[in-house]
Amino acid sequence: MIDRVLKFPPDQEAIRAKCFHPSGTFVDFAKEEIKQSIPERFEKIVRMYPERIAVKEGDRIVTYAELDGLANNLAREILVREGDKPEPIILLLEKGAPWVAAMLGVLKAGKIFVLSDPSLPKARIASVIEGSQAGLLITSQHNLCIAQESAGSRLRVLDIETIKQDLSVSGLGLHIECTAFAYIVYTSGSTGQPKGVVQSHESLLHNIRLRTCALPVYCDDKFALLSSGTANAVTSTFLALLNGAALLPFDVRNNGVARLADWLVQEKITFLPMSSPLFRNFCHALTRSNGFPDLRILRLMSDTITRRDTDLYKKYFSSKCVLINGLHGTETGAVSLYLISHESHLLGSEVPVGYSLEDKEIRLLDEDGNDVGFNQIGEIVIRSKYLSPGYWRRPDLNETKFMPDPKGGEERLYFTGDLGLMLSDGCLIHKGRKDFRVKVRGYGVEIAEVEKALRDHAAISEVVVVGKQDESGETRLVAYFISHGPSVPYVTELRRFLGEKLPDYMIPSTFVALETFPLTPNGKIDRKALPTPGKSRPALDTVFEEPRTPIEKELAQTWSEILSLQEIGVNDNFFDLGGHSLAATRVVTQVIKKFKLEMPLHALFAAPTVAEMAAVITASQGKKIGEANLERMLAELESLSEDEALRLIGEESGKRSDEGCCD
Repeated sequence: MIDRVLKFPPDQEAIRAKCFHPSGTFVDFAKEEIKQSIPERFEKIVRMYPERIAVKEGDRIVTYAELDGLANNLAREILVREGDKPEPIILLLEKGAPWVAAMLGVLKAGKIFVLSDPSLPKARIASVIEGSQAGLLITSQHNLCIAQESAGSRLRVLDIETIKQDLSVSGLGLHIECTAFAYIVYTSGSTGQPKGVVQSHESLLHNIRLRTCALPVYCDDKFALLSSGTANAVTSTFLALLNGAALLPFDVRNNGVARLADWLVQEKITFLPMSSPLFRNFCHALTRSNGFPDLRILRLMSDTITRRDTDLYKKYFSSKCVLINGLHGTETGAVSLYLISHESHLLGSEVPVGYSLEDKEIRLLDEDGNDVGFNQIGEIVIRSKYLSPGYWRRPDLNETKFMPDPKGGEERLYFTGDLGLMLSDGCLIHKGRKDFRVKVRGYGVEIAEVEKALRDHAAISEVVVVGKQDESGETRLVAYFISHGPSVPYVTELRRFLGEKLPDYMIPSTFVALETFPLTPNGKIDRKALPTPGKSRPALDTVFEEPRTPIEKELAQTWSEILSLQEIGVNDNFFDLGGHSLAATRVVTQVIKKFKLEMPLHALFAAPTVAEMAAVITASQGKKIGEANLERMLAELESLSEDEALRLIGEESGKRSDEGCCD
C-alpha cells in the first residue's frame, strides 16, 4: 500500500493515477523509516534486490550488491585514515558509479559528504574547500591534478581508484543517528560567498519518502541522471537507489542533446528529471513527437515553467507521460507538486507549483509578517519539522532564514525569499524572487556573489549587477561599475578576470561604466534608475575596424542583429561582445542559410571574429551545398547543446557544469 502524502483535488488525482508503473511493484516507504540513517535504508534495498541494476553507465553495470561492496570498501578506508569523528569530506568527482559509491561510502563511515564539481573554476572549488573546512578530498585519477592543486598542503587527497576492491566485505555496522548531518551542498550566496546548505539523514529520507509516495516511484523505474554537483543530483540519485530503481547517468555536455533522445529510448528510461532550460534545448533538437514510449514521469526543475514548456511537452511526449512541476528548494526539500497531462487546460501563462505535501505547510506573509489572504501576493514561508538543519558554519545566516515556530513545538519556519499567490483551493502560484537572486539559463545566481567577484578587480571601486531580459526574453546579467581612476578597464579584461573566479553563466553579458550611481532619497543605490544598456560596441582591447568586404559586411550585420549592437568590428571576439553559446548557434545557423556553402560546422564555430569567419566562408566559395545537406547541417545546429557550442567556439569559459543549479 502506498502512503498518502498529499491531498489532491479530483482533477489532479486523476492525472496522478496515470503515474503508476505498469509493473505495479512498489517498495513500501513507511513514515517510521525516516527515523534511521540513509545507509540503513539503502542496505534494506540491497538485501531485497542484490542482483538488480543499481547504476548503468554505457556497457558497465553495477548491481546493488556490488555498489554496496564498493561503498563499504571506501568507508573502511576512510575510517582507517580519518577515524570515526563526524566531519565533512569533499567529493571532486563526475557523476557515475564512483561518485555514487563515494557518497554512500562517506555516509557509511558516519561522515558528511560535500559536493564539488571538477568543471567549476578553481576559485570556486577553493571557496568550497575553505568554507567546509574539510580534512579529506576524494577524487579520481582523471581529476587528481586539479584535486591536488586545489587541496594544497593542508587537505589530504584520496584517489578512489587506488582503493583495493574486495566486494565480499560485509557492512560496517556503525550506528548513525537519523539527526546526524549527511551532506552539504554549496549554492550561490546572497552575501557574496557561496553558502553550504546542510541536510541530515532524516531530512533527506523525509524528502525522498514524500517524492516516492506522491508520484509514486517503483523499483522497476529507470532514472536518468543528467546533472552532478547539485542538490537535485543528490535527490535524483537517492530517489532511485532508496527504492531499488536503476540509475543511469548521461553526460549531456559531451554527448549532446541530440544523442539524449536516442539514449532515452534505447535505455527505456521511465523517470526523467531535467532542468527547464535543458528541456527547451532538448525539444528544439527533436524531429519527431511521442518518441519516448517508456517515459512516464518528466520532472522539470531549476527554472520557472511556462505555458510554452507545457506546449512542448504535449507536442513531443507521449500521453502516457505526466509532466511534474512543483516547489522545492535545497533548504526545504519537496514542498508542493502540480501534475500536468495532455488533457490539462491552463489558464494564463503561469503554471502552478501546486498543492502542499505532507508535513510542509505553506504560508504567505506580508512585509510585517502577517498572513495574506487568498489571491494576495506574499513571501513564501515554509513551516515544517523536516527542513534543512541550516547553513554550515553560518549562524548569522541561520538567524535570518530559519526561525522557530511562534506556536512552539518542533516545527521551524524557513523564509524562502520567493513570492507566491495562493488560490482558494490551496494551489500555489510562484510569483518570482523577493530579493536579487535571478535565474540565468536555469542557474540560480545570487547577484551579490557576482558583485563581490567583480569588486575584487583592482580598477573597480563599486559595482551593481542586475538581471535584465533581452529582446528574446532571456535573462542576462548587466554589470554597472565605477572605476578607481580615469582609466576604465576593458570589457575583455573584466570578462577574463571573472572567468577565473566564476562559472560562465555568472559572468555578465554587458558591462556599463558610470561616473556615479543613481541614489534613492535615503541614500541607497536606486537599481531601478540604472540606465538601460545601449547598443553601442563595448570597450574592448581590440581596435575597431570596419567591415571591408561584402562577406564581412553581411556577417557584421548578422552579428549586429543577434547581439543587438550597432557596430561590430571585424576583429571583435564574439564572447567579448556579450555573446553566448545559444547566440553563437543562431549566428552559425544564419550563415549556413545565407551562404549555402559546404563547410564543417566546427570551422565556423572555431572562428570567433567576423574576419576569421569571413575567411572560412571565402575558402569554401564554390562548394555550394545541396538541399539535403543543408537540412542536415541545420538539424545538427538545432541539436547542439550549449556546452557543445562553447567547446566548438574554443572559449576557455565554456568549461562549466551542465545543470542548472537548481535551487
